[in-house]
Amino acid sequence: MKVELAEAYQNTELGQEAESLLMPCVQCGQCTFTCPTFRLTNDEWDGPRGRIYLIKQFLEGKEPGLDLLPPAYTLKTLEGRTLGQNLQLHLDRCLTCRSCETSCPQDVHYGRLLDIGRELVEKQVSRPFKERFMRQMLRTVVAHRRGFSTFLKLGQLFRRILPDELRSMVPVRRKAGVWPGQDRPRKMLIWQGCVQPDLAPDINAAAARVLDRFGIELIPTAEGCCGALSQHMAETEEARDFMRKNIDAIWPYIEQGAEAIVLTASGCGMQFREYGELLKDDPQYGEKARRISALTRDIAEIVGEEWSRQSSTSPSDQSNTNKTRRRIAFQSSCSLQHGEKLNGVTEKLLKQAGFKLVPVAYPFMCCGAAGTYSILQRAFSKSLRAMKLESLLASRPETIATANIGCLTHLSAVSPVPVRHWIELLDEKLENN
Repeated sequence: MKVELAEAYQNTELGQEAESLLMPCVQCGQCTFTCPTFRLTNDEWDGPRGRIYLIKQFLEGKEPGLDLLPPAYTLKTLEGRTLGQNLQLHLDRCLTCRSCETSCPQDVHYGRLLDIGRELVEKQVSRPFKERFMRQMLRTVVAHRRGFSTFLKLGQLFRRILPDELRSMVPVRRKAGVWPGQDRPRKMLIWQGCVQPDLAPDINAAAARVLDRFGIELIPTAEGCCGALSQHMAETEEARDFMRKNIDAIWPYIEQGAEAIVLTASGCGMQFREYGELLKDDPQYGEKARRISALTRDIAEIVGEEWSRQSSTSPSDQSNTNKTRRRIAFQSSCSLQHGEKLNGVTEKLLKQAGFKLVPVAYPFMCCGAAGTYSILQRAFSKSLRAMKLESLLASRPETIATANIGCLTHLSAVSPVPVRHWIELLDEKLENN
């Protein structure tokens, strides 16, 4: 794609980076039909091809024209707003699921292009007060555990008397269970995150118990946001501040020889893997950030490696030959399959553990959680959740398993069957064998 940057962006780092990201795109449309929002609206501007085209026009300072558009496009949905307003609207509707990256034959790095587009348009297009207030509140409360914990406990205290819509958004309190206390020679860090310690403290405790069986001690690190929430709201400097703070908290453990940084929330894992790129120009943190990204591992990667190395620790399928295996529908979070590129890894482990994985149609589709998307784009989010649950429940599973706290919370609010993190199911299986 040929790009002619407007003068305002010609000599800027973001403008030049965006140009290099846009160039491989040939507007072929391979990404369009794997895009959840396009499937909802059937509008090209709510698909990656349309958003990429709007970013290009924004960087060139040109209003879209029919003479430049592929035949499938229409200007109808762009009427009544400026180019910047249209770009902001359609980027806001994007889930950042990155399904388009997986299906792109040209390897266009849409996720990074999306970040740049959001950052640039946020500086130019003002938002209504209500939107600004809501986004600020979310960044203030959700990204800081103390504030989130207070609001959650209040919600849980008054859960019974809340309206149905609000009650469904407040999960019941969960207990962590026992955290292994045995000192092990092999040590890894586990990132606690901002909302997971209060929403589901049992997930990381289960991960610690599983790895303890492999002779690995999991050390909890400081709690806090990984930076993704601010990053996706175009608060780039705020996101970098979170990343620097996290690096400072983790670095002493790295110097002491920790083997890896383990994450049970794939959304945070995707963000950690990009620290090196996002802080590459930081003279103080650039090298540390690259080291952090290199050490970042999803819990599934660690468990898979240890099972291969210590096959006797794995629960045997033989133990399930004379009884009905538990039926699991696995919801592979977008951050796991499209962001971290670990599609199929967890599914293999669940099968190896003896679970019966039922087929799920359109496994690449997003459930609609997407961080704060379920609050800021509630109508879209609820529609996507309904579609995802329909496909997950079609084969009548006993349990839905997932790999990300956002997906778990979003789905379990309305799911008729339990929604669990897969590491909890594995922990229970190992305990019973």
